[in-house]
Amino acid sequence: MDPVEPGDMLIDDYDVVDEKQEVAIITPEDSVDEPDHPEPLADDYEAMKLRILPQLPDLEIEAEAVHTWNIEAYRSLSRKERGPIFQCGGYPWRILFFPSGNNVDFASFYLEQGFEEKPPDDWYACVQFVLVLWNKNDPSIRLHHTANHRYNVDEGDWGFTRFVELRKLFAAQWEGRGRPMVENEAVNITAYVRIYKDPTGVLWHNFINYDSKKETGMVGLKNQGATCYLNSLLQSLYFTNAFRKAVYQIPTEHEADRANSAWTLQRLFYLLQTNDTAVSTQELTASFGWETRHIFEQQDVQELSRILMERMEERMKGTKAENALAKMFVGKMKTYISCINVDYESSRIEDFWDIQLNVSGNRNLDESFRDYVQVETMDGENKYFAEGYGLQDAKKGVIFESFPQVLHLQLKRFEYDFNRDAMMKINDRYEFPEIFDAAPYLSADADRSEPYTYQLHGVLVHSGDLNAGHYYAYLKPTKDGHFYKFDDDRVTRATPKEALEENFGGDYTNMVNGNSGIRNPYTRTLSTKRSMSAYMLVYIRQSRLDDILLEVTEGDTPSHLAKQLNEEKALIERKRKEREEQHLYMQMGVVTDENFKAFQGFDLCAWEGIEPGSEAAPKTYRILRTSTIGEFARTVAAEKNLAAEQVRLWVMVNRQNKTTRPDQPIENSEMTIDEAFTKYGSRDKAFRFWLEVAKTVEDGKPVWPDAPALDRSNAPILIFLKYFDADTQSLKGVGHIYAKKHSKVGDMVPSILQLMGWSSGSTTVPTLALYEEIKHSMIEPMKPKSTLQQAEIQDGDIVCFQKVLSEKEVSALQQSGSYTDAREFYDYLLNRVTIQFNPKVPNNTDADCFGLVLSKRMSYDQFSAKVGERLGVDPTHIRFSTVNSTNGKSKQIVKRSPNQNLWQILSPQFSTYNNSNQRNDALYYEVLDMSLSELDTKKILKLTWVSEGVTKEETFDILVAKNGIVADLLPGLQKKAGLDDETIQNIRIYEGHAGKFYKQLSADYSVASITEFVVLYAERIPEEEQSAEDGDRLISVFHFDKETSKPHGVPFRFLIKPVCDTKGRMFSNPQLISLQDETFKDTKQRLSKRTGIKGKQFDKIKFALVQRHNFSKPIYLTDDDVLADVYSAHDDLLGLDHVNKTRSIGAKGDSIFIR
Repeated sequence: MDPVEPGDMLIDDYDVVDEKQEVAIITPEDSVDEPDHPEPLADDYEAMKLRILPQLPDLEIEAEAVHTWNIEAYRSLSRKERGPIFQCGGYPWRILFFPSGNNVDFASFYLEQGFEEKPPDDWYACVQFVLVLWNKNDPSIRLHHTANHRYNVDEGDWGFTRFVELRKLFAAQWEGRGRPMVENEAVNITAYVRIYKDPTGVLWHNFINYDSKKETGMVGLKNQGATCYLNSLLQSLYFTNAFRKAVYQIPTEHEADRANSAWTLQRLFYLLQTNDTAVSTQELTASFGWETRHIFEQQDVQELSRILMERMEERMKGTKAENALAKMFVGKMKTYISCINVDYESSRIEDFWDIQLNVSGNRNLDESFRDYVQVETMDGENKYFAEGYGLQDAKKGVIFESFPQVLHLQLKRFEYDFNRDAMMKINDRYEFPEIFDAAPYLSADADRSEPYTYQLHGVLVHSGDLNAGHYYAYLKPTKDGHFYKFDDDRVTRATPKEALEENFGGDYTNMVNGNSGIRNPYTRTLSTKRSMSAYMLVYIRQSRLDDILLEVTEGDTPSHLAKQLNEEKALIERKRKEREEQHLYMQMGVVTDENFKAFQGFDLCAWEGIEPGSEAAPKTYRILRTSTIGEFARTVAAEKNLAAEQVRLWVMVNRQNKTTRPDQPIENSEMTIDEAFTKYGSRDKAFRFWLEVAKTVEDGKPVWPDAPALDRSNAPILIFLKYFDADTQSLKGVGHIYAKKHSKVGDMVPSILQLMGWSSGSTTVPTLALYEEIKHSMIEPMKPKSTLQQAEIQDGDIVCFQKVLSEKEVSALQQSGSYTDAREFYDYLLNRVTIQFNPKVPNNTDADCFGLVLSKRMSYDQFSAKVGERLGVDPTHIRFSTVNSTNGKSKQIVKRSPNQNLWQILSPQFSTYNNSNQRNDALYYEVLDMSLSELDTKKILKLTWVSEGVTKEETFDILVAKNGIVADLLPGLQKKAGLDDETIQNIRIYEGHAGKFYKQLSADYSVASITEFVVLYAERIPEEEQSAEDGDRLISVFHFDKETSKPHGVPFRFLIKPVCDTKGRMFSNPQLISLQDETFKDTKQRLSKRTGIKGKQFDKIKFALVQRHNFSKPIYLTDDDVLADVYSAHDDLLGLDHVNKTRSIGAKGDSIFIR
């Protein structure tokens, strides 16, 4: 049963057992396998303590106490009773008792602290205790329960809500013992209390309100989803202080950009140094170029570490931190082959940043190093060819020339299991020391002037299995300090045993109660092996500890970092204050004539989506709701250097047609903002205005054109004017006018001419066409003879005008792809999109990447012309491809069709699964050597060039005429693969299907007959086939992985030599008698040469004859078999059974990267 606090119900939970016992553990009396010796009596306190309160391993006892409470008059007790105070560890304790149960049909007992007042805020005690209920007249009748708990000011009691059933407690007999537990209304309860010293400060901590900074002086990193592996690596690098200092030395002041990984890493390190709470890694991962999917994929830590180091090294070049990382992390190793009998050695010295060590088959670090440097003897058939000495016995191996100051050791906990055909985690026990001597693994010539003794600095741990798990780190930040556990956002102190021994892996020790294993928290399966084990070790050379773990001071951090972060904090604080005071203020948006004239689009302006500071952007004010309209008008006027009397504010309203237009001016300047919003405002949170400036002033007072008139039925109407300029292809506001209701539409023309500066008396006065901009998709021509009232014009309406063009002007504009009519241009504005164009074959420059603003309704030829104009190439030579939104790769080629517009290409109407992941704002382009119409007469064939046996594949797109022949493929292959004339003469092309050789194609074979269902291969004809004799045969060969139905790799054909007769004569050619009955052992040597697969990799291959009529049962061959003998039918195949290394293993995503 579980311990609960008073007032809580006990609810059965899932059977979860943590690998580390960090919470209270309850041991019911009947859960222990009792030994066969007499049970101690309840009043024999010492014997009972030894029996029911065993000391917990690895913990030091601070104090112990035993206390018995004699409970009398049981049935007369109140609902809640407290026993006498007793002392343990200098603290008061007592038993809390609910005689009738704490809301359950059980007697409830708890141990609670007994302070009269509230205990000190920082008080706590780690207590192991047992409560024993027993019959005072017969101490053999007893019941006990055990718990561990961390008592503190918030959790002052802990125990057992369901200690014992009430009906059982008062039964006439207790478990057939002849007398009850409660006898004569009396029973005893004894508390055995043991207080342990807390070695880490978090023993049995529930981590509610835990403050890492307060407890350890350090903070953690937030987990974004599955970034615990990244967090553990970053903490390790952060506490490698010399690395942190080197990163700080990268100049980033003028590259303070969130796409700069050096700058974001500096910021992360500075925040770890100064923050009081856990730090986010979102900025850093964003600078890496990672998307959401990368955040939820666990990646290889070694690969991430290496790539991060490379990026930082690049940024350190030319700075005072140059080569700092190499000095810290780079060692040297020598790969050698040394002849035994002659004085000859071939060797190569290489740098290494980390060392990968085998865990499987090794018990500890030293065994792994011995395994790493073990010497292989090359003799017999495997002799080494030494230049000048011929074939020689030799020794081959690796030895270290030097080790770095900081040694990163990658433990290969994840390996491919050939038997299970899957990646597996190795949980075998593997020991590593706190002090490690690397000197035994150095070459005899290595510089040993300084000891190669290393001190353990960090242990990076993986808990779980291949498919589910968690990463965290144990680090020792200072030379002589403690280990700390860095588990994402939580930092706790750890013991050396927790950092080392508990991460060796292997079997659990001291499993109690006969448990068959510990439940893995990630797979929920029981296992006797620990699921948490070290996968990376960080050692620092003892003689360089002071250099690597040097103090990093505020002076070492870039000054601009603190300045930027302080500014950001001030901004955050200001925004927080604004949010708190938000109810007191209102957002006021103001659009002016200047904004209107600079804006190209619908309505007077765009309230969103325009960069702040742009001339077309309206300004937003944050104004107290209690201030008046007049005060607000004075504020706006002062910004415009105008007198307050010269301006007035028109309320803008949202019309039903989804436009926002000025509706009426606010005449009462004494009205408060809140009152005005209540009267005039819309549902929007923002209150929007148009600012009108008086053009004439009389006697110091402005004159407004719509001033009260005698005839209100013919009052002036406020009209905004836009001009469509066909020559510049622009549509912008030019101002506003007032016109009377009963005036005609044509009467506006003189005002427009005057506004535009087109003299009405000139012979060149243009003829104008007028349109009303009703809404985004409704631009209607206006009838000049209609009155404004008949045209339903009202305050705030927009009239667009343009010059009437001649046929010649229209034709010239249309030829250039321009719009000639305002309505067409409005349609363009409605459908305009910005499309990003990138070259399909990336270049090293960004110059060929560009964006164009196009209309969704453009045809293929229209947008192709725009791209051709941008690139300066013939648009008929440009081919486009759509973009996969998931991986950014080319998706499919866009076919040129007159019936499809740009938007239909980017967002197909009938979307299927295949194009649901297609970007609708980007296209790839290719500039071809021929036009698309000429390309239509060609056929693209994918041809795989196979070289180095069959181990190297390169696939090329070869363009040939649709009515061409196979021989036409050779010039294209020669050019793309860089083959010489002699090689191209000995090429054969063949088809593969389902991983098997299908047929060889003759030079005059029609390419029209080649389907998309086969794979085309080209290879150099092997020499032995070029010199083949009569009787030699070719067998088709394919690769498979355990099952013949799982083919992989490149299929090919192989030469079989004929069999000799009993007199040693070849059936086909007596001159080849030297190959008498070539056994398969010798055939394998030819196969090795033919495939290019050698050494251990070739030795792992099993060979089988696969007969077509019994395809599923391969006949495996031995070294004594003769291939020509077992090969009976022309359609028999030779199968190479080996692992398909090209298939994806595990649930990993794309390879990790940092841009």
